[in-house]
Amino acid sequence: MTFAIHGLTVSRGIAIGRAVLVASSRADVAHYFIEPHEVESEINRVRAGRAAVIDEIHRLQANVAHMGPKETSHELGALLDVHLMLLQDTEISGGVKHWITDRLYNAEWAVTTQLEIIGRHFDDMEDEYLRERKADVEQIAERVLRAMKGTASAIAATAPRAARKTSQQDLLLDDTVDVPLVLIAHDLSPADMLQFKQSVFAGFITDVGGKTSHTAIVARSMDIPAVVGARSASQLVRQDDWVIIDGDAGVMIVDPSPIILAEYGFKQRQGDLERGRLSRLLHTPAVTMDGEKVLLLANIEMPEDANAALKAGALGVGLFRSEFLFMGRQNNLPDEEEQYHAYRRAVEGMQGLPVTIRTVDVGADKPLDNSTRDNSHLNPALGLRAIRWSLADPAMFLTQLRAILRAAAHGKVNLLVPMLAHASEIRQTLAHVQQARAQLDQKGLVYGPVKLGAMIEIPAAALSVKYFLKHFDYLSIGTNDLIQYTLAIDRADESVAHLYDPLHPAVLRLVSETIAESIAQGKEVTVCGEMAGDISLTRLLLGMGLRTFSMHPAQILAVKQEILRADTTRLAPWAKRVCAADDPAQEMTTAARGHRTA
Repeated sequence: MTFAIHGLTVSRGIAIGRAVLVASSRADVAHYFIEPHEVESEINRVRAGRAAVIDEIHRLQANVAHMGPKETSHELGALLDVHLMLLQDTEISGGVKHWITDRLYNAEWAVTTQLEIIGRHFDDMEDEYLRERKADVEQIAERVLRAMKGTASAIAATAPRAARKTSQQDLLLDDTVDVPLVLIAHDLSPADMLQFKQSVFAGFITDVGGKTSHTAIVARSMDIPAVVGARSASQLVRQDDWVIIDGDAGVMIVDPSPIILAEYGFKQRQGDLERGRLSRLLHTPAVTMDGEKVLLLANIEMPEDANAALKAGALGVGLFRSEFLFMGRQNNLPDEEEQYHAYRRAVEGMQGLPVTIRTVDVGADKPLDNSTRDNSHLNPALGLRAIRWSLADPAMFLTQLRAILRAAAHGKVNLLVPMLAHASEIRQTLAHVQQARAQLDQKGLVYGPVKLGAMIEIPAAALSVKYFLKHFDYLSIGTNDLIQYTLAIDRADESVAHLYDPLHPAVLRLVSETIAESIAQGKEVTVCGEMAGDISLTRLLLGMGLRTFSMHPAQILAVKQEILRADTTRLAPWAKRVCAADDPAQEMTTAARGHRTA
């Protein structure tokens, strides 16, 4: 039966494919694709894990008679018999083998996926006793996973497509290509998203998250349709269901009819045509109608993203989120050499164009890994994160600074510091940069010059912008956190997502005044938050005086199109009216209806 699930749109477009569920109950289990030549070894890993558990049960059965009264031993023996039967069940073992062989899931993912399917069979049973046997399935799965622990193969660098074509609906898709896959999960950490970045997924949906959560941000960088904050999607959708993700409307349609599939197939083709039209602007300079040149930069997560930035026509990297090099590393953080080579690859990959590297920004919705999520703090977004975390660990901070300075010997590098708010933090940061240079001098290592910049993402920083400009070469406005902290809204919490408002008068005042003061002092200023890539806000930012935007590569051409159609001489007075309005959104709507802006 067809039904729809509503959430928040975070990355536009249409995705049609089979549902791939990442079970939230097994969040600590690795999920990755394997190479075809690894199939047999993964199946053998499952067999070995199952064999180990069977041996364990046999040993327990041998000893069960000595464990107490006859009734107790009988009950324990019966329970062990059930577990043994389930371990030898062909539906379970055959299903696990199917996910490894046909979908190229790693062994642990295959086990948890089949567990999800079998578990739902038990949920549908009318008999209460049989329904309760689901717990037995979960227990044996946990035992097999424990037995397999430590035998995982290396994560595949790329993920091959999986193919499965059945039913009349499949005939509506091009049967000469593999069926696309759509990822569905309760939540995905930034590290998870990074792992799936080069994968086959055509789109994804999560139960939780907000429009500027880092899951959403990475989705946009992947340029795939995505919906977050869908609440119950992972519970309502079954493994391998046909689904449609409408990233424009923030809706997922489950088990669509052939008519709905055909309609969305048409919308998908229209989107492809629009992207084709935008691609014609690739080599067109971003200059407004009145001759104002605008610099369009790219936000990236990994060195390899530099290639996508160049292909999108970016004139540099405005934000390299270095924390993604640290995620999923647990106690094995990247050392100076590893970081240096990563930054160098990004710098050289941009072929002489500038690269802005932000020092590590972890905490809140970006823990280093799932095991380091700290729930003991009521407000992790207000805790030890970003520059606070770096200053609390000077050795780690100096290691990163040395690596960035060394990479600057290979091209133009800007150093960007996140979440500064206090004069004492600025003094400490600048002292650490000087110390890093001195350490490199002592070691005789070559390093290059860097421009020093500060992120304006805390209201206190925006209100102290004159002081910041005394100490830094440029400023970068991180609108995601600036909005979060100004409006006291957790941007990863879907329950308050409706209150997240980039057009709030207080937000616009902080942004516009930061831009104006930077211009007045002759300093560079960039917007690197999600506002920069939102085409509905492009003209407003131009009217405020912004001339440097940094966004995900996939958004550059659409923003460029807005710039080419704009006249800043008419936008400037209009932007002042919007920023001064009690209801800026209404002012923008009125102007749009009256064609009062260029």
